[in-house]
Formats: sequence, structure tokens, C-alpha cells
Amino acid sequence: MLEIKIVGMGCSKCQKLEQTARESLEGSGLQGNVIKVMDPVVMAGLGVTQTPALVLNGAVKSSGRLPTRAQVDTWFREAAT
Repeated sequence: MLEIKIVGMGCSKCQKLEQTARESLEGSGLQGNVIKVMDPVVMAGLGVTQTPALVLNGAVKSSGRLPTRAQVDTWFREAAT
């Protein structure tokens, strides 16, 4: 089970990252939870300094940019193995 955190304050880029993560998860057939993190204290605790960010199973995979769907697909597959 993947734990996917979308970190940001809800801007359009944060929403796009969440959409990409959900589409990737659905397309992969993997099991996971997508969690929104909007609390600055929690963000800092995750090690995120720029948003939007994607944190996968506790590891920051992307911060301050929008990864491509292909990148997200790869990260999810790697995390599942």
C-alpha cells in the first residue's frame, strides 16, 4: 500500500499534482492512499521547503515543480517493489 502525500496550500499546481497522482495510481492498479497536506508545520516536518511536493512512503520525490505523469508512474512502480 503506497502512502502518497500531496503537499501544498491548494494552488492550481498543487491540484494538478494531486490529479496526476490519482490518475497514475488508478492506471497502475496499485493500492494507495492520497493524502493532502496543507499544514506548514507538517510540511516542514516532511522536509518540504517548496510546493507543490509529492512525498511517497515518507520520501520527498518532487518539490517545487510538477513532475510528469511518466515520472510519477515510475516512482509508484519502484515504491511498490
